[in-house]
Amino acid sequence: MSDAKQLRDQAERVIRSWHAYEISRNGRPVIDFECTPQTEPVPPATSRIEVYRELTRLRAVAAESGAAARDVGDVVRAHRAYVGALLGRRDPLQTYLRETQGCAAEGWPEQHIGQVYDRAVCALEDLGLTWGRDLNRELFELEGPISADQAAELIPTIASELKPAVQELVRTSADYALRVEQTSVDDYWAYWLDGSGTDVRLRLNRRSSTFTEVQARQFALHELLGHALQYAAYSQACTEDPDVPWVRLLSVHLPYQFMLEGLAQALPLVTTPDDAQLTARVRLAHYLNLVRAELHLAVNAGVPLVECANHARARVPYWTDATISDTLSERSTNPLLRSYLWAYPAGIDWWVSLVDDTDVQTRDRVLQAAYRRPLTPSQLDRLREG
Repeated sequence: MSDAKQLRDQAERVIRSWHAYEISRNGRPVIDFECTPQTEPVPPATSRIEVYRELTRLRAVAAESGAAARDVGDVVRAHRAYVGALLGRRDPLQTYLRETQGCAAEGWPEQHIGQVYDRAVCALEDLGLTWGRDLNRELFELEGPISADQAAELIPTIASELKPAVQELVRTSADYALRVEQTSVDDYWAYWLDGSGTDVRLRLNRRSSTFTEVQARQFALHELLGHALQYAAYSQACTEDPDVPWVRLLSVHLPYQFMLEGLAQALPLVTTPDDAQLTARVRLAHYLNLVRAELHLAVNAGVPLVECANHARARVPYWTDATISDTLSERSTNPLLRSYLWAYPAGIDWWVSLVDDTDVQTRDRVLQAAYRRPLTPSQLDRLREG
C-alpha cells in the first residue's frame, strides 16, 4: 500500500468516527455523501478534541508527504478547521474560508456586481417582470405554483428526461437510484441531497421551500443532474480504481463545495439555454448570491447590523427583515454555514464566468473533469487555464 493511500484511509477512518460521534449526539452529520459505502459500523470518537488531535497529526503527515498527499492534506485541513470552530475557535473569515472552502474571502468590485445585476434585470424584463418590492411575488405567480407533492413527482421526471443529454455532455455512464422524501424542519435549507454509492436521497423541506414548475426544472438540474449524477460518477470512479488519491467522503465544509454548488447552480445555462424562465432564475441567483456575499463579509468584519440591513434592502428591495436577519446570523454565528454558504456566491460566479466568457471546448473540458473527481478551486483554475 502506498503512503498516500495509507494516509487517505487513515483520514477516512477519523472522519467516519467523527461522523459517528456527531450522530450519536443527535448532531449535524459530518459526511454528506460516501463514494465508497461501508456496511460495518464504525466506533464513534470519544470527543471532538480527540478528532482535532488526530486531524492535527494527519495534517503534519500530509505536509511531510508533499505533492502525493496534497488531496488528502486539503481535506484534512478543512475538517480540522471546522471541528476547531465547533470547539469554539473563531479564526478570521479569510483564514477560515481559505482552510475550509479553499478560496479567498474577497468580495467583488461594484462594477462587476452592477453588471451581474443588469444581466439579471434584463432576463426578468424579458419575462415581463419589473425589479422592485413585488418581484418575488410576481415571479412566483408567473412560474406556476405547484404543491410539494407535485414537486416531489415532477423533479425526478424532469431529471429523467434531461439525463441522457447531460450524461453525454459530461461523458459519464454513471447513474443513480433516487429516493425522495418530504420533511418540515426549522433549518436554512430548502432541498438537500445525500447518500452513498449510487443510492441518493433528495429531501424537500416544506418549511423553507416554495414550489413552482420552473423551480422543479431548476432543482432537477441542481440536485439530481448536478449533485446526484456527480456523486454517482465519483462512486463509479472509486469502484474502477480503489486507489484514487482523494478522500472518498464528501462534506459541505470541504474545498470541493465551491465546485459542486457552483456547477449545480450554473448547469441550466449549459443544458437548457433556451429556457428563458430558468435562465432568469440563474441570473437572479447569481446577483442575490453576490449580495449575500457582501453581507457575509460585512457581518464578519463587524459592520453595524443596521448598516448591513440597510445595504441589503437597498440591493434587494423585496427582502424582508426576517430574510436579512437569517442571512446575517447564518453567516456569522453558525460554524458550518460560516464556511459552507460562501461556496454559493464564489462557486456560481466562477461557473457563470466559465459559461459566459470561455469557449465551448474549454467549458466542456472543465465540465467533464468535474464529473470524474471532486476538484478544489485552485485545481479548477488550472484546468480553465489549460
